[in-house]
Amino acid sequence: MKTIIALVVSIAAISTSVLHAEEAKKIDFPQASPSASFKQRVGVTDISVDYSRPGVKERKIFGGLLPYGQIWRTGANAATKLTFSTDVKVGGMAVPAGSYGLFTIPGESEWTVILSKVNDEWGSYTYNQKDDLARIKVKPVALAEPLETMTIGVQDIRSGKANLVIAWEKTAVPVEIDTDVVGKIKPQIEAAMAGSGKKPYFASAMFYYENDLDMKQAKEWIEAAAKEQPDAVWLIYRKGLILKKAGDKDGAMAAAKQALDLAAKEKGEEKDEYTRLSQNLIASLK
Repeated sequence: MKTIIALVVSIAAISTSVLHAEEAKKIDFPQASPSASFKQRVGVTDISVDYSRPGVKERKIFGGLLPYGQIWRTGANAATKLTFSTDVKVGGMAVPAGSYGLFTIPGESEWTVILSKVNDEWGSYTYNQKDDLARIKVKPVALAEPLETMTIGVQDIRSGKANLVIAWEKTAVPVEIDTDVVGKIKPQIEAAMAGSGKKPYFASAMFYYENDLDMKQAKEWIEAAAKEQPDAVWLIYRKGLILKKAGDKDGAMAAAKQALDLAAKEKGEEKDEYTRLSQNLIASLK
């Protein structure tokens, strides 16, 4: 009888252990370094980053946990992956569309930012310099306030350019990305204008305006667009901006006043917005 009881107790203990193991499998434990991903469009290029975000946790990071002069996965867990949907330049170096491993070598006064053709490594354990596509030297910038969680972002977006910024603890490392938006879009505009069918006058005029291209041409296109939609307050206001930049102060003033009159006929937020914008444009022309 004792043997039977012992056997029953043993089986019960095993069953309980298995049950606890199964329950543990169901627990969604938090990651020590949470995974993150984002996509940002710059010009007509999508830039995607997949990485894990470690925390400072009262440690000295650069020159401590991460010794200067040694390769870093630029995050935690799997090496950070950086993807471009079109050809770009990173730190002035040509980079074809595709996905790359993002590695760095931190330094006190200079960092090396590396794009590796291998984009699926765990950590930097098997990193090999022969797989490098590009190495870019970058000056780090001191942060005004310490940053607990390591962050990668795309900032300072303007005219098809931006900075990829790696930031953690007291340091930020900006790397310029140039998507050559003018080189990609300008030939398409020229082809559209030379072809048959409806012309993209407004969008083309604004592209030339925003990228400091031929303002005489932009003026012609915005005037053509205004003839098609003479009562569109949003268009007439921007006509004023383009004429101002093209050096036609009188034309800009006339467009700004026309936009102000059109704004008075609108309602709600649109009326308030274009009244304010038109008044500011008029004031800038006096």
